[in-house]
Amino acid sequence: MIDVQSQRDHRKVVLDKVGVKDVRYPITVLDKVKEYQHTTATVNMYVDLPHQFKGTHMSRFVEILNHYRGGVSIRNYQEILATMRHRLDAQSAHLEMAFPYFVEKRAPVSQIQSLMEYRCTFSGSLGPGDEEDFVVGIAVPISTLCPCSKAISDYGAHNQRGEVSVQVRFRHFFWMEDLIAKVEERAINQVYALLKRSDEKYVTELAYDHPMFVEDVVREVYGALEEDENFTWFTVGCENFESLHNHSAYAFTEFSRVSAEGTDGAEISEAVAQGNGQGR
Repeated sequence: MIDVQSQRDHRKVVLDKVGVKDVRYPITVLDKVKEYQHTTATVNMYVDLPHQFKGTHMSRFVEILNHYRGGVSIRNYQEILATMRHRLDAQSAHLEMAFPYFVEKRAPVSQIQSLMEYRCTFSGSLGPGDEEDFVVGIAVPISTLCPCSKAISDYGAHNQRGEVSVQVRFRHFFWMEDLIAKVEERAINQVYALLKRSDEKYVTELAYDHPMFVEDVVREVYGALEEDENFTWFTVGCENFESLHNHSAYAFTEFSRVSAEGTDGAEISEAVAQGNGQGR
């Protein structure tokens, strides 16, 4: 049969990314407690396309995804990218995955257990010179109580749910559960899937004793990540879904150990690549 995609194109335009987008697909990821966790990801897969080819072979993306669906993790992400680049005869490959990740969490007083959902992302690329990049993202639900409201009110203070979004580059393998714990410890006012009355009393009073702006949350989480030498680069953002306003409050910052300490970028890239092979 005629392979139309491989026919020549004469417009001489290189395409940076061609592929499939928003593919919903079941995958298996590593779980610190239970070893593995089954989830469903939204997947984007791209490669570059040289100017002389009319198109790429879209079906091969899904074939590769089908091959690796039984185990996707920090440690084999670059292997998947290398497979994409080879199978599609490309110079560079890009792979993005967003998926819900569930952690069993105990209520603070009753200790009743429930499953808490966190939104996770993996984003990686492999360049023509074997340059590697890999970023892990996590969105952590929190609650905050407004310091200003507490200071000016005769009694009570308004509070709201929020979300801390973190992205990291790293040297060595780490568990997503540990990153979530770092965020929740510094944000203080955690969110739970299931609370009894004794727990509600506790979290309400905890929030009142620890009022925080979005600026406070970002600075606290920043401090926790900066202390961890494993993270070579990170971003921290916090959005409060305001209870008194028809808009959100937001704060964001970025940190690079390269710029902060003068570390050579090639050294960081090599360290990240080595870290992808560690752990499970």
